[in-house]
Amino acid sequence: MDTKSLIQIPGYRYNEYLLVLNPHEELRNKIIYIKNVFADKYKTPYAKFGQPHITLVNFVQLEIAEDRLLNRLKTIAMGYHPFKVELKDFGSFPSHTIFINVDTQLQVKNLVKELKPAQQLMTLNKDNKPHFIDTPHLTIARKLVPWQYEKAWQEYSNLQFTGRFIADSMLLIKRKVGDKKYQIVRQFEFMNLPVSTKQGNLFM
Repeated sequence: MDTKSLIQIPGYRYNEYLLVLNPHEELRNKIIYIKNVFADKYKTPYAKFGQPHITLVNFVQLEIAEDRLLNRLKTIAMGYHPFKVELKDFGSFPSHTIFINVDTQLQVKNLVKELKPAQQLMTLNKDNKPHFIDTPHLTIARKLVPWQYEKAWQEYSNLQFTGRFIADSMLLIKRKVGDKKYQIVRQFEFMNLPVSTKQGNLFM
């Protein structure tokens, strides 16, 4: 998300938020290894940054709006069900990003759809609206320059990868606008309870 053009009002704290699905530790370590190998081979330090995850939505918001958002996300998660995420082989966004494909796209897209009614709480202003991910993926490296992308994609388009995990929660992480490191805000368990996520919170 481009936050360079964000006009900040003095005295207020602005955060960049990511709502993500997290693979289990063993799979995370397997992907971290791939990211590290990529970073060393193609001279791109960005590949080493951040834990492996599947982003659902990213947005910028004032910290004072956080509590209302947390309540809403908790309600959505309580009404959602755990599901299996299958990862298979590699894909790319020409000419800057290489990622692991999410084979079970529909399940993740359905969750993103459930999150969209909460977008008002994620919207800072008309120029800074939430970005819902419509092509679920797990990034290996981004911000590649053309030679890195072309050379790497030549290799990774022929490589195989499989992995799977049960998504039984989603994780909200944040960093202060301008910072590099994210911190965990809260984990929201999927409980598959008969909670009305469509109403009830609309007027909170």
